[in-house]
Amino acid sequence: MKKFFALLLSLSMVLSLAACGSKGNSNDSQTDGETASDLHLGYDINTGENHYGPYYDEWSDKTDEELFEEALKEDTTINVYATSSKMMKVEEGFEAAYPGLDLVVSDLKTDEVLSKAKIEHDTGNITADVLQTKDVNGNVFHEWYNQDILEPYYPKDICSHIDEGYLKYGYPLYASQSMWYYNTKAFPDGQPIHSWWEIIEKNEDGTQKYRLFTKEIGQESAYLSLFASFINNADEMAQSYKDTYGKDLEYTYDASSFDFEVPENNAGVEYLWRFSQAKMTFISDGDELVLAVHNSTAEDPALCLASAGKIGNRDESGYDIAWCLNLEPYTALLNLECLFIAKGTNSPAGARLFIRYVTGGADGQSEGMKPFKKEGNWPIRDDVEDKKNPAKLTELGARANDLSAIYDIYLDVQEMWTYWLSQNPKMK
Repeated sequence: MKKFFALLLSLSMVLSLAACGSKGNSNDSQTDGETASDLHLGYDINTGENHYGPYYDEWSDKTDEELFEEALKEDTTINVYATSSKMMKVEEGFEAAYPGLDLVVSDLKTDEVLSKAKIEHDTGNITADVLQTKDVNGNVFHEWYNQDILEPYYPKDICSHIDEGYLKYGYPLYASQSMWYYNTKAFPDGQPIHSWWEIIEKNEDGTQKYRLFTKEIGQESAYLSLFASFINNADEMAQSYKDTYGKDLEYTYDASSFDFEVPENNAGVEYLWRFSQAKMTFISDGDELVLAVHNSTAEDPALCLASAGKIGNRDESGYDIAWCLNLEPYTALLNLECLFIAKGTNSPAGARLFIRYVTGGADGQSEGMKPFKKEGNWPIRDDVEDKKNPAKLTELGARANDLSAIYDIYLDVQEMWTYWLSQNPKMK
């Protein structure tokens, strides 16, 4: 009966959308979102066009009360595939707020969330209702939407409190990013670097100024995406170099080894080349990365690139570490943890009710947001106070991620990094 009800609900949605006809079109104001029945978030493989959010449909205006009433009439078990164990802390509060609904959270890796959802889609045995995942290189936006595995949900009242730039590729739960860390005892007057170029700076004798610790860039999609963004914003990288050193950047990279076109005189490519030739220590564990900085000295200074959340070691373990803020041309890309509806869910109303709950509800005060309020995570609603972070989202010098631009060159950037790193004599 549950499947039968879900089928009827899906059919009614289709008929409802069809009845709308040309209610919305691609020329609608983006402030209002896209509402056309034949337009979906993502990349259209037939037309080659990108369709961006926010995408509003008949679910977008429903209140918590309306969704709860509908949720009790469908499958009342709501399965969430999450990439954060903190999602489990939401179960008790959600079930208390909405008696009769059962929340089941599975803590999975990012790849597992999507692969499990795909298997369920392909076999017709859909268990997931809500999917939480992070898209850092455009893969989810450009590829997964078009497989009918997931679909967007944008609650209009909550979205009115979110910068539209954060709604382009999905509905966000919170923002996170990677930061460069420095040792506060070694540099008591504040961060020693103010641009990305200074990170790889050399002393007068040609030795490297800072020891660098990071995860292996080529194995971290978020880091590769960041370097790809530098290539896409080459003019800003070139200007940053000139502002830092008072002269124009000299281009030294040789792209003749690649069978794809590499842009000439591109400051982002030059940075990728120079960084790949620096001496680095790769450490896979974030806690060990910041520990390396804590153990460094003014005589032998170190920097590390790690998740912003690792700042917690400062208070929990007494590490002498701090973030480097407002680096030029920008500190980092904001990585948005996003929430999606599993296409074909038997709990369409319950799934959306949960998404509203975990992102603060109508007034931003629901307990669902509480587990995600920590240093290194930033709420993206303008009506939710951020008491955990020493710097607000607007004070970081970070920017929203242009996933489409990154997606276009991501694999090329990965190949350039891998090859150039293999030629680095300091890393052999």
